[in-house]
Amino acid sequence: MPKPLADVEPAQPAAPKRATRPRLIWLLGPALVAGVAYLDPGNVASNMTAGAQYGYLLVWVVVVGNVMAWLIQYLSAKLGIVTGKSLPEVLGERIKNRPARIAYWVQAELVAMATDLAEIIGGAVALYLLFDLPLLLGGIITGTVSMVMLAVQSRRGPRAFEGIIVSLLVIIAIGFSAGVFISPPDAGGVVAGLVPRFDGAGSVLLAASILGATIMPHAIYAHSALTRDRFAVRAAGLTTARLLRVTRWDVSIAMLIAGSVNLAILLLAATNLAGVPGTDSLEGAHAALEASIGPVVATLFAVGLLASGLASTSVGAYAGAEIMQGLLRVRIPLLLRRLISLIPALLLLASGFDPTLALVLSQVVLSFGIPFALIPLVFITAKRPILGGFANRWFTTIGGAVASVLLVGLNALLLFLLLTGAE
Repeated sequence: MPKPLADVEPAQPAAPKRATRPRLIWLLGPALVAGVAYLDPGNVASNMTAGAQYGYLLVWVVVVGNVMAWLIQYLSAKLGIVTGKSLPEVLGERIKNRPARIAYWVQAELVAMATDLAEIIGGAVALYLLFDLPLLLGGIITGTVSMVMLAVQSRRGPRAFEGIIVSLLVIIAIGFSAGVFISPPDAGGVVAGLVPRFDGAGSVLLAASILGATIMPHAIYAHSALTRDRFAVRAAGLTTARLLRVTRWDVSIAMLIAGSVNLAILLLAATNLAGVPGTDSLEGAHAALEASIGPVVATLFAVGLLASGLASTSVGAYAGAEIMQGLLRVRIPLLLRRLISLIPALLLLASGFDPTLALVLSQVVLSFGIPFALIPLVFITAKRPILGGFANRWFTTIGGAVASVLLVGLNALLLFLLLTGAE
């Protein structure tokens, strides 16, 4: 059992006279990197499909999912800052039974593989749309570029990696949001879409897919590791309390960007693709956008998809390495792991399986991995023996519990509908 942290943070040694407190903007970044996971190609496929098939019906799912994501990502970041450990590391210490720890790692690894699958496929589709490259070649290029980005992270540290990811985040935001300004959605339809409801099993499937893409297990695992690595050596005068205040801003900015872009994708499809045949694939949606709004918007969409695949696959590989290290205490080189995890995605691309369907199904797999990351996170961050005076307040724990119940309940409903064949 780890020793309790003091409720009041111990006094820190006096800083050198020339030391200055870091400005807030230089402390931002970990949440923006983790937030890229909320803008991966799986999000694009799920939100585009939802908008094209059901119009504004599932707007509320995107909004609710983003609100829950703020709380969840903050708790993950707080765990890393206060304990100096990632969630997988804490779980690896607390799960004493080795078979149980291995079983937990297997499900977490499957989630990481599903994530990587979506991201590599998304990058391959984007290269096909932009340059007419074969999907398999596009997947190889996406994987290779991601390895270069991970090499930067390994050799130059977290700040350089953050710079690359944030730059791609800007491209993603522009690429996916431009069409909404050119072809604005119906305000009445958007408001009506804020009312929670479903329309058959298909809408529930897409809702679970959207939530699986919005609240992603690997983002929960990764965020705690990102804050641990970024703030392992604290600048002079930087207390845990101040770091947590900055982190709330960091998470708020990241979730505002991610939520706005996800909503823009759904609204773009609902406004321009609803009822249009052939929009059940990314290729079809791209062609429909080009026909209805013009080639500029379609090209920006494809560029955003490429940036999404490149950024999110790098973050996913980072999370996968942390999961293995924390739970099994086994560390393999990050680039070697990236190469190994690339193989399933390339095999799928070579098989000719529908890439858009693979993207949507991967997000459903992610939604079933949420409870295994979310419930332990809420439980651990509520324990004073682990977080001391920074443990969750009662209302924070209740909010996390409510989010857990809603997510698990929706997945149970989805499973029931699929098994019974309800329409």
